[in-house]
Order: sequence, then structure tokens, then C-alpha cells
Amino acid sequence: MLLVGFFSLLLLADGATSEGNCTYQDILNHLHFKDDYSPFYMSRPVKDHKSATVVNLDLRIYAILQVKEKEQIFVPYVWITMWWKNDYTSWDPEEFCGIEFMSIPTGLMWKPDVTVVEMTERDKVAPSPYLTITHRGNIEITNDQVLTSTCRMQVYKFPFDIQSCHLTFKSFIHTDKEIKLLPYLDSSNATKDSSEVMRIQSEWLFINMAVTSKTADLYGFNQSLVVYTINMKRRSALYIVNFILPILFLLCLDLASFLVSDSGGEKLGFKVTVLLAVTVMQLILNEILPSSSNRIPLIAVYCIGVFTLMMLSLLETVLVMHLIGKDSAPRDKETEKDRNQFNKLIHLTCYRDVFPGESPTEVLPVAKKDSTSRLREESTVSDELREVMKTLTLLLDSRKEEQAPGYWTGVAQKINKAFSIFYVTAASLFLLFMVIKWNYDGN
Repeated sequence: MLLVGFFSLLLLADGATSEGNCTYQDILNHLHFKDDYSPFYMSRPVKDHKSATVVNLDLRIYAILQVKEKEQIFVPYVWITMWWKNDYTSWDPEEFCGIEFMSIPTGLMWKPDVTVVEMTERDKVAPSPYLTITHRGNIEITNDQVLTSTCRMQVYKFPFDIQSCHLTFKSFIHTDKEIKLLPYLDSSNATKDSSEVMRIQSEWLFINMAVTSKTADLYGFNQSLVVYTINMKRRSALYIVNFILPILFLLCLDLASFLVSDSGGEKLGFKVTVLLAVTVMQLILNEILPSSSNRIPLIAVYCIGVFTLMMLSLLETVLVMHLIGKDSAPRDKETEKDRNQFNKLIHLTCYRDVFPGESPTEVLPVAKKDSTSRLREESTVSDELREVMKTLTLLLDSRKEEQAPGYWTGVAQKINKAFSIFYVTAASLFLLFMVIKWNYDGN
């Protein structure tokens, strides 16, 4: 009986102890946790300095906020979760009413100095004020950040390009023997998780995320690195409608200008207007693409090619108009000479009809004697002469038009025909070349 009573007292004491340790403060007291207790935040929380602190890392992309090709900047919104082992923070949940984890302020615990190598601007949002500790001694912290990072843009196939931006995580000062970074998920699972939580992609389409871990010699000592490579494809529909197709339409307009006559200046003015429109499109493109690209982007080649074809077409028009002008100048002089001769003939005929048998010098005295009758006859004859002059002028103009083309006009027609064939062939081959390069050539 005494033995049974003794065991009963032990069970009651143990139950009282368990029921009395049901608060987070009891765990902190058990861990001897105090604000000035250095093992928690002054140094790496390991009992053997030769053992490395393994930091597990998980990254999820919540949004692709901005991609600036000109400045070569990539701005994603990410969730970063890290956890590691602390040798001083562990307890038995059975002694504390089954409590397996708790949250404490982040400033009270040691945290690895992990940073992003490509980051150019610190996030202005305050980090999470709390972290989580588990009964096994694991410390976990989660932060959401807007990372402004550098990204080497490959715009060779713009706007059908695929960009790959890297986010490299490493420690500031610790070597790989002190802190070892490990990714929590592989590439396929990381891509799946990011695709599920992705909310905003702007003009980009998220393809996948590759995850690699390696050790690199940085600043004279080895450091552990985890590299996340975000692959994304540009949505090109808007650029096709607003940029590529308008330039193609301008090329078609320039091609249609060969149907316009070369005799006037309208064709030359039309070609100059179309050429200026392509120049404006090139200025817009210059505001988008970075000037530090190693290769000339295909979109720039496309604009330069169209501009070159239009420039050649403009020069050909100037040459053709010059050759036609060389034939039209003598012809105009001849027509003017014929018109002057007809005017003289009509003038003499007028006086002979009004004053028959008299010379023009004798007209004035005679006219004074019988002015009324003479003026009436002269008016009648003048009307008839005007009709004759109109008829003769029309005959001269029609003869000018019916004349066979001159030598230089024939040369200009041959040049125009040959250049038209060359222009259509060159434009077709150039457009085919651009389609092949955009679809099959690598970045």
C-alpha cells in the first residue's frame, strides 16, 4: 500500500509539472532565454565551431513587376523562406503541453547574413518582425521583398526574346565551412510553386525557374551559393501590331508608289514622307533597346533594311525624274517656238483681213477716216482669230503628247522597270530572311 501511494504521488507531481509548463514563457525559461544571453544572437549557434550551419533556402516568385531593358533591371516580388539549426533551442514537447513551435522577435536570435548578389537597391519594406523556433532547434524566417536587381538583357530577338535573370544568394562574410546554403526545392517543384502563386507578370510570360547550388571562390575564399534562374518570354503581340506591321505597311506603300507617274513631283514628295515615317519609328525603337547590347538586335536590322530599300527607291526616283527632264526641256522650247510663230502668223493675217491690199504702216491713217466700220469688222475678225488660236494651241499640245519618247525618257523607263523588279525581289528576300532569323536563330 505504501508503494502504491508513493507512485501515485509521483504521478500527481509529474501531472502538476506538465500542467504548469503550458506557456511560451515556460519554454523560454527552460531555454534560459534572456535578452543578454549571447549564445542566441552573438555568434553562430553551434556547440562545435568546426560544424557548418546548414541554411535551407526556398524562393517563390509572386509577381514580375518590371523589366527595364534600357537600364537592364529586373524587379520581381518574391517570398524568401530560410531555416537553420540552432543547437541551443530545443525542448521536449511532452514536457510543455505538446507545444512544438513558437514565435519570438527576430532581433533576439542570430540570423545568417544572406544577401542577393545582383541586388542594386535595398527593399524599403521592413522585414518580418518575428521568426519561428521549433522544438527540434530549427529557426525559420519568411520575408517578402521587392528585389531591384541587375539582369543582362539579351535583346537580339526583340520582341520575340526570352530573358534569363539570375538571383544569387550567398553569405556576406562566412565561408562554406561556416555557412552552407542548400535549396529546399529542385527546379521542377520550384517552378510549379511559383506558377501557382504568380499573380502579375506584366508583359512577360513566366516559363520556369532553374535552381542550382555551388561553391565558388569569391574574394579569396570559398563561399556557398544558391542561384535561381528565372526564365521568361516577352508577350510580343503588342509590338507586332504597333511596330512591325506599320513598318511593313510603309514598305508596301513605297512599293505601290511605282504605279505613280514620274512626270510630276507628287511621287517624290510621297516617298520622302514615307521615309520620314520610318525614321520616327527608329527613334521610338532607340528609346526601348539598351545601347550596351553585344549584337545588333534583329528589330534594328529590320528597320535599317526597310529604310535602306526606301532610300534606294527615293534615289531611283530622283534619277528617273532627272532623265525625263533632260528630254522635256528641248521639247518645251520647240513648242514655245511654234506657238510664237503661230502668233506672228495670226497677227499678220488679222491686218490683211481687215485692211486688204494695204501694208500695216498704212492702217493708221485709213483707220482715222472710217473708224466705226473698221472697228466693227475688226471685232468680228478678232473673235474668229481667238477660236483659231485655241484650236492651234490644242493641236500643239496634242502633238507634244503624241511625240515619241526621247532617248533619255526611254532610258528612264528601262531603269524604272528594272529597279521595280529588283525592289520586289530584294524586299521579299529580306522579309524572308527576317522571319527565319526571328524563328530559328538563337539568342
